[in-house]
Amino acid sequence: MPIPPEIFLLPPNSTATLQQQVQQIVAEAIVSGRCLPGEKMPSSRKLAEHLGVARITVTVSYTELVADEYLVARPRSGYYVADTAPTRPRFDSPAPVDRRGVDWAAKLTRPVQQRGDILRPPNWSDYRFPFIYGQSDPALFDHANWRACALRAVRKRDFDSLAQDRYQHDDPMLVEFILRHILPRRGIHATPDQILITMGGQNALWMIAQLLLADGQIAIVENPCFPGLRRIFDQMGYVGRSIDVDHQGLPPDLIPPEAQLVFTTPSHHAPTNVTMPLERRIEMLARAARHDFLIVEDDYEFEMSFRSRPSPALKSLDQDGRVIYLGSFSKSIFPGLRLGYVVGDQTLIEEMRKLRTVVLRHPPSHIQRTTAYFLSLGHYDAQVARMARHYGQRRAIMEEGIRDHGLTREQGEVLGGSSFWMRAPPGVDTTQLALDLRRDSVLIEPGSAFFARRAPDRSHYRIAYSSIAAPRIAEGMALLAGAIDRAAEGAGAAR
Repeated sequence: MPIPPEIFLLPPNSTATLQQQVQQIVAEAIVSGRCLPGEKMPSSRKLAEHLGVARITVTVSYTELVADEYLVARPRSGYYVADTAPTRPRFDSPAPVDRRGVDWAAKLTRPVQQRGDILRPPNWSDYRFPFIYGQSDPALFDHANWRACALRAVRKRDFDSLAQDRYQHDDPMLVEFILRHILPRRGIHATPDQILITMGGQNALWMIAQLLLADGQIAIVENPCFPGLRRIFDQMGYVGRSIDVDHQGLPPDLIPPEAQLVFTTPSHHAPTNVTMPLERRIEMLARAARHDFLIVEDDYEFEMSFRSRPSPALKSLDQDGRVIYLGSFSKSIFPGLRLGYVVGDQTLIEEMRKLRTVVLRHPPSHIQRTTAYFLSLGHYDAQVARMARHYGQRRAIMEEGIRDHGLTREQGEVLGGSSFWMRAPPGVDTTQLALDLRRDSVLIEPGSAFFARRAPDRSHYRIAYSSIAAPRIAEGMALLAGAIDRAAEGAGAAR
């Protein structure tokens, strides 16, 4: 007797196609044991009538389930649950015991240290005026060509190699493109054994800190700086030494001679976006050679430059191999990609490769190959050009809003990036300001998360234009300015 079609129901509010939904409900019924091996499935006509879908939808779904070995087709008889169909293991219920629970607070030997993160709600895209950094604008992304590259990456010719465990090795096509096309734009020349693919910049910073920092050593970080770096230090139980940046970035003359490692963002300082001038870069390299310290150069977002060409990377000026260079595709392709790279001395890269293997072996091969195709077929350059064009337009609108509303920029020479570093009037708490602005569907990022604990700061905030469409910027800026005026009046009255 066939299985009654009434046991199958399509899931409500599903975003999957009808064919995918039919496959899912049939597969779930088989795996859960509601449909047993050898039982006959409802005919495609009856199941289609019950579900309210086209008969061809059910027929194609059944065919796919046969290919996945959930079903078998018998000529002139129909479809049956396969004897080899996967099922969930069943276990006898254990006898009841006195459960006192586990004191996990006592069990965790190294709990994750809590540090204030950038104030940003997870549903940021629901807000009308999201002046937040680091998120992509779907309207600017080349979905069609990324999809084509993803399909190309799983063709049999590619998939045979991608399906293998590469152990410590990266996709040679991606490495080759980075070496021949990405790095030369920054004046950097390297060999394959001097590059490592990472799961984004944060992953690279963690590995570097693990390998190059120990108790008693001194690491220099910029203040303010990327909050993720300080979180890495917190988890290690390590305290970095902060140096306040000025309108030209990190001052080399303030780096102490006893420093072992310096973390810097010279092209676009995080978060102020100021660019370190060439003279200061040369001075920093000379000081590194004189006092024998290493430099970690995080060259995030170097593609977003609003002059004819970006400033040369520190790594391109390095003659002694002291600079460890970090790059990322998170801002230029999309944040969820989580793919970056490190360029450094062969000895360091070998050790980083070993450490990476302990945690994740290598980033997923199909993601690397898809990215390699996206780069090599010219889609990446086209996307960067499109983003730069739109960002330039948005930047101009935002600059006009800053001037018209009398808002205060806290920046020196800014040659690129996708945000502005701002200062609120005296007495205005930007953390509270950010929370108040949410009522007007406006999102900004208060600056407190970027500063060292020794120098708490609630007067700065960041506004970005990567995530907001140009037509909405002016209205959002007016709402921001109005909220700042009200907060400033309240702060004045309180004094």
